[in-house]
Amino acid sequence: MKKKNSQPNSPLDQSKKKTKLKSNSQKAGVANPMPWGGRFEESMNELAFDFSASFDIDKVLFEEDIEGSLAHVEMLMLQGIIDKIEFQKITTGLKEILVELNSGNFKTMGKEEDIHMSIESRLREKIGPVAGKLHTARSRNDQVALDERLFLKKTAKRMIEVLLDLQLTLLAKATEHEHDLMPGYTHLQRAQPILLSHHLLAYVSMFERDKARFTDAAERMNQLPLGSAALAGTSFPIDRLWVAQKLGFREPTLNSLDSVSDRDFMIEFVSNCSMVMMHLSRLSEELILWTSFEFGFATIGDAFTTGSSIMPQKKNPDMAELIRGKTGRVYGDLMNLLTLMKGLPLAYNRDMQEDKPALFSAIKTTRQSLQIMSAMLKSTEFHKERIESSIENDFSTATEIADYLAKKGVPFREAHEVTGKIVGFAIKNQVSLKDIEFNTLKGFSSKIEKDLYQFLDPKKSVAMRKSFGAASPDSVKYQLKFWKKKLVQV
Repeated sequence: MKKKNSQPNSPLDQSKKKTKLKSNSQKAGVANPMPWGGRFEESMNELAFDFSASFDIDKVLFEEDIEGSLAHVEMLMLQGIIDKIEFQKITTGLKEILVELNSGNFKTMGKEEDIHMSIESRLREKIGPVAGKLHTARSRNDQVALDERLFLKKTAKRMIEVLLDLQLTLLAKATEHEHDLMPGYTHLQRAQPILLSHHLLAYVSMFERDKARFTDAAERMNQLPLGSAALAGTSFPIDRLWVAQKLGFREPTLNSLDSVSDRDFMIEFVSNCSMVMMHLSRLSEELILWTSFEFGFATIGDAFTTGSSIMPQKKNPDMAELIRGKTGRVYGDLMNLLTLMKGLPLAYNRDMQEDKPALFSAIKTTRQSLQIMSAMLKSTEFHKERIESSIENDFSTATEIADYLAKKGVPFREAHEVTGKIVGFAIKNQVSLKDIEFNTLKGFSSKIEKDLYQFLDPKKSVAMRKSFGAASPDSVKYQLKFWKKKLVQV
């Protein structure tokens, strides 16, 4: 479909030239007649054709288009709408075209609007006028809706596969660092000590929900729109249920008008992509922080970082930054689709041709980001000693003091206030909680005994977190076992 262009001028300049050449004769348009050309006396203006053509974008759907056509033409034969010889000619031609498309040898006249008409045009070249019977009892409206649903059902499975790979990578890292301590944060401030494994497993849970969202979306779109025709159905005696079963759909759609006029299934899919990117962006942000000199918690492998053109000491987490940045692109794709559909009256409108650029962009960006994150994490080394030493002298075990007092009958709000005063004393005197003398601690509350010191040890603090799903070693051990059983057997 690419046109040779020997002119150095910009596309805008070329458009002006074309307009000038055709200003005296609007009939100087696309010579090849359109499938709807019988109603029109003039050929389509070449500028208008170039503006509206979508072959370079929707050619991605060629497999689904032929898959749908093969099922449709078989149903036409079984229903007696076409005969067996016609069915065999059309089927053979479609299968040959599929081979051409897969091998890169597909050729058309170059004047077709989209992949659907390109395939039909090529079929006509191969088998003659009988190719026109393929379009009996269907419209491009329900044909496109079918292709998109078939494509997204397959894509949902592939997205789940790359999500699973990332989960397994996180699970392997969590297993490797099962017992390693790290500071937990809220507001990016030291909160309580946790295990690095517990932190990594939090993302495994997030991506599990993302997988479930794609599974749910695939189930919601698992209805066959083909047979709705342009908007009102068809008078031909078609069998939509048979086609649905043939193509792996749960059932046909119930309302022909709805079938061709909505793209909510695409919006939901891109929304799910946005959710994945949000989770990836958060993980990227943490890797960016953790690999900084200030944190020093981790080092990303050289293959997933870059240097500076002027500062030789730099090792930049560019892949993590790009994932974080590309998240905005997928958000934009979602807003693109929502804005595209918000004002369209029923049924089909040509605006809906613009659904595919946003969809394909979101899918590509999300899939690549997942793959990069998984590979980058595999190359990442976490520095146990550095991470654990960072919590030796902070105040992340302060909650243990409040809990200790509460267990001795002190109302929690009072225990919280006492603990705050102890922390304030430690900060003012530049000492850690465990280094405060016992008599000083006793002065804050008569309930404090020497056994409090054992709870100020970060390891014992973590071990005390006994609630289900908590950060204790026992809880993490259970989580690891749970995820290994759930993910590895998939």
